[in-house]
Amino acid sequence: MKRIKPLLALAVIAIAAYACSTVPLTGRSQLSLVSDDQINPAAAQSYRQLLSDPSTKVISTGTDAQRVKRIGSQLATAIDSYLKANGYGSQYNYQWEFNLIQSKEINAWCMPGGKVAVYSGILPVTATDAGLATVMGHEIGHAIAHHSAEALSQQMAVQAGGAAVGAATGNKSQATQAVIGTLYGVGGQLATLKYSRDKENEADRLGLTFMAMAGYDPRQAVSFWQRMAAQNQGAPPEFLSTHPSDATRIANIQKLIPEAMKYYKGK
Repeated sequence: MKRIKPLLALAVIAIAAYACSTVPLTGRSQLSLVSDDQINPAAAQSYRQLLSDPSTKVISTGTDAQRVKRIGSQLATAIDSYLKANGYGSQYNYQWEFNLIQSKEINAWCMPGGKVAVYSGILPVTATDAGLATVMGHEIGHAIAHHSAEALSQQMAVQAGGAAVGAATGNKSQATQAVIGTLYGVGGQLATLKYSRDKENEADRLGLTFMAMAGYDPRQAVSFWQRMAAQNQGAPPEFLSTHPSDATRIANIQKLIPEAMKYYKGK
């Protein structure tokens, strides 16, 4: 029984050494046990199911819906160009979709493969095109950084069982079940919360750069997050949250703006 922990550690090290990838722009190395070919179809299926659900009202006409699609298209074009120019083109084959959903919820998200949803409740907080580009750029940053796949990979590595790894990487139906459960991130233990906050910071960094590439002033992101902070009264302490505190996030973003400004040429 005493050999179990050392063997488990060796298994984790072997898995990590075998399957790693690099996050564009940040250059961070990450564990990658699940491919886009597995996770993206699952995300697309989930996205279609959500949009077709009778309880979901997709806003397809009007100024707001057009803004979401226009800004999304500009971000996607800039991101695709950057990825191709920097040797990542073969690793990404995103089928971008951008939809506005009627909801009072202040939220937006991007599934793996480029499936984006913006809830109408966040539009008063975004206020401007730059504010909306901040939100969408951040959520797309999660997808470009493969955060959902990475979270699933980490869960698999912690289990360190050959059967678990084989099932998730070799059987698409089982992988799909696992993926659907992690599309919106990993909640849970205090040990995982710091990592989740790190992913938020990385998404902020990518999002700022992506909005700058698309022609939106990344300095405007500070104003958006200040407006968001006003909505977050009663938020839990940072050490108990998967997201950085508003003050921490804004301070980090201010430090990242000079890097993003290198890609900003204005409109």
